[in-house]
Amino acid sequence: MSEQELISPTSADELVDAVNSAIASGKAINVTGSGTKSAIGNNVDAHVQISTSKLSGVSEYIHSELVMTAKSGTPVSKVQKELAKNNQMLAFEPADYSKLLGTKGKQTIGGVFATNMSGSRRLSAGAARDALLGVKFVNGKGELIKSGGKVMKNVTGLDLVKLLAGSWGTLGIMSEVTFKVLPRPEVMKTILIKGLSDADASKAMALAMGQSTEVSSAAHLPETISSTFLDGAFKDQPVTALRLEGLKESVDDREKRLVKALSEYSDISVIETDQSALLWQEIADVKPFCGTDTIVWKVSVAPSLGHQLVAKLRHVTDVDAFYDWQGGLVWISLKSGHHASELRQAIKELGGGHATLIRGSDDARSDVDVFEPQTLPVAALSARIKAQIDPKNIFNPGRMSLNDDVMNKTAV
Repeated sequence: MSEQELISPTSADELVDAVNSAIASGKAINVTGSGTKSAIGNNVDAHVQISTSKLSGVSEYIHSELVMTAKSGTPVSKVQKELAKNNQMLAFEPADYSKLLGTKGKQTIGGVFATNMSGSRRLSAGAARDALLGVKFVNGKGELIKSGGKVMKNVTGLDLVKLLAGSWGTLGIMSEVTFKVLPRPEVMKTILIKGLSDADASKAMALAMGQSTEVSSAAHLPETISSTFLDGAFKDQPVTALRLEGLKESVDDREKRLVKALSEYSDISVIETDQSALLWQEIADVKPFCGTDTIVWKVSVAPSLGHQLVAKLRHVTDVDAFYDWQGGLVWISLKSGHHASELRQAIKELGGGHATLIRGSDDARSDVDVFEPQTLPVAALSARIKAQIDPKNIFNPGRMSLNDDVMNKTAV
C-alpha cells in the first residue's frame, strides 16, 4: 500500500475542496476520523487520507427536545460531557475498540455513526443508526448533501441517513451529524447470577427477558474471562449479568420481581450504579481481549444459539468467548488462525448470522472477507447504491469487500 497524503479539513467547504481535488486527480480516498477503528476491514488502497478530526464542535444542542447536532470529528467524550450537563446520554452506549485494536486517538461521533458502533444497551435502546436523525456529507461527486432533520420522518426512496450509518466511509464523508439523545437513568442495578454454564446462562437470560421487568442488557461471562472485569471481582466464576435502569422506586420494585422470577438460581447478587456502569462499559469495549494478540471475531446470531456456535468451534480450535445482547452477540477469540470458513459454516448450520473480523493480522485481513459476504441480490443492490452515491469508487476502496465493485454493508 502506497504512502498516503494526509488532509485534515477544518470546515465543510474545505472538505468539499479536498474531495473534488482527489476526484480531479483520480486519487482514491481513505476516509478516517481519528483512526481508532482503522485496523478493522480490508486494507484500503488509496493515495489520499482525509481525516475529519479537525471538524470538531457541538453545533446545536436543544436539550429540551433531546436533539444534538455536532461536527463529525467531535470526540465522543466531548459529546458525552455536554450531555452530562443536562443529565442526558447517548442511549446506544457507543463501544470503544481502541484498546482492543491498540490504536490511538479519540473516538469521534462521526466515526461512531459511520461504523454503527453500539454497546450493550442496543438490546433495548437500538443501535447507533436508530439514533441518527440527519447528516451532512460529501458524496463521490464532490457535492455537499444534507439529508434528514431534527425529527424522525418517514421517507421515500433512499434513506441516506440510514445508508451512511454503518457504511464505514464507503459512501461519503460526513461533516455533521444530528442525533437524538435520552435522559440518563437515575439508578442502574445489575443482577448477577454466578456459576451457570453457557447453555444454562442462555436459558436464564431468556427467562429474564421474558419478564415485565424491562431488562435493558443481558450478558454472560464464562469463567475463563470473568476475572478480567471489575478488577477481578468475579474470581474466575461464570457470571450472568442482567441490567435494570430507571427511577429508583421503579428499579427497586423490578429488582425484587426479577430476583423472584429467577429463584431457581441460588447464587444471586446485585451491584449498584457505579459498578454497573463500569461493568457494561467493559463488556462493550471487549476488555477480556484487550492487550492480547489473538484473532477476534464479532458474531451476531439468534440469542439462543450463541453458546451452540461456540461449542461447534471448540471441536475445531482453541476458543475463548463471551456473550452480550442476550447471547445474540458473541465475542470470539482464537489463538491460532482465523478459521473464517469453519466459523461461517457453523453460523450457516445454525440458521444464519453475521461474522466480522475485528482484529487480525494484515495477512488475515487480506485473506478473508472481513465483513459477512452478501447474497447476490443484496450485493447487486449495494453495488447500485454505491454507483449512485460514489460513482467513481473513490471512498475507502476495498474496505468492506474483497470485490471493490460491491459495497459489503452488514449489521456490525
